[in-house]
Amino acid sequence: MDTSQIEIQLIAIITAVACALPGVFLVLRRMTLMSDAISHAILPGIVLAFFLTESLSSPLLILAAAGTGVLTVVFVELLQRTKLVKEDAAIGLTFPALFSIGVILVSRFAGNVHLDMDAVLLGELAYAPLNRLKIFGYDLGPASLYVMGAMLALNLIFILLFYKELKLATFDASLAATLGFAPAVIHYGLMTLVSMTTVGAFDAVGSILVVALIAGPPATAYLMTDRLSRMLILSAIIGSVNAVSGYWVAFLFDVSIAGSIATMTLLIFVLIFLVVPNRGLIAIARRHARQKWEFAQTMLVIHLFNHEGLPEAEAESAIADLHEHLSWDPSFTNQVVRYALNNRCVARRETQLALTARGRSVAQQALVQ
Repeated sequence: MDTSQIEIQLIAIITAVACALPGVFLVLRRMTLMSDAISHAILPGIVLAFFLTESLSSPLLILAAAGTGVLTVVFVELLQRTKLVKEDAAIGLTFPALFSIGVILVSRFAGNVHLDMDAVLLGELAYAPLNRLKIFGYDLGPASLYVMGAMLALNLIFILLFYKELKLATFDASLAATLGFAPAVIHYGLMTLVSMTTVGAFDAVGSILVVALIAGPPATAYLMTDRLSRMLILSAIIGSVNAVSGYWVAFLFDVSIAGSIATMTLLIFVLIFLVVPNRGLIAIARRHARQKWEFAQTMLVIHLFNHEGLPEAEAESAIADLHEHLSWDPSFTNQVVRYALNNRCVARRETQLALTARGRSVAQQALVQ
């Protein structure tokens, strides 16, 4: 690997982790769409700050974008509090309006300035190492690395300092307010961080990948754990894996790095969704299948238990006639019998079935319940 490849991967990893940490709280608060709204709605803030500074590298752009992001959240909540529209409709009304204002400002007043819409939306990590941070003639590396490193540090400090407040306000805002934790202040502080992280990542990865990095790793981690601290760590790890694997997919197939990272974010989510123990789709399907056979086995042993010791017991326990007594398909009946035999709930006696002690216990427990 050459230096530029290492730098690109470092920028991708730091950006992914910086986005994933506040993204955890957005996912838990069911506000993931807010990251999409903020990532588009901050454009007018960036444009207005650019008009004032005439520089795309000014820190004022991040502050202006953060202010616009908070303004977006305020507008959404004001609309929602009217009870006339729901949250998704409020988001759908707010961010297209703000984003379109930014597009109009760019096309009308900055047509000959390098403030490209495609770059803002899609980003291009391959060009990130070209924008260098130089101090007194010394090349300190890609500017994006320092910007996103600062955002990652800021997010970490905020989460560490207000971990207890964030946790309580996320899971029980009413209790947080009762205990004097000011959940509204925590909420707007979090939204400010999301806005600043989003605009910090604009130059490197674009808003579409920012949304994927904010929502994807936390949503994947949410499938794997119920503990907030573990979810934060897993989100950072998964975001890093997405970034590195996405880069190498882009390198191998010569495609967009941002698009590849977003694609790997989805693929890794789907993989975890399928295979994670106890919660994955495969585990759920296996559990449902096991429950189906266990229920059928219970019906079988109850049938045998109800007729045990009675004159008709021999006829009712005949293997060849069980499907008629239980109103089952013959092939299904044979499968249930094999399942019960394997579990030692019944024993075969020539053409008859007899309950074992274990099967009798299963039947008695089912009848008691």
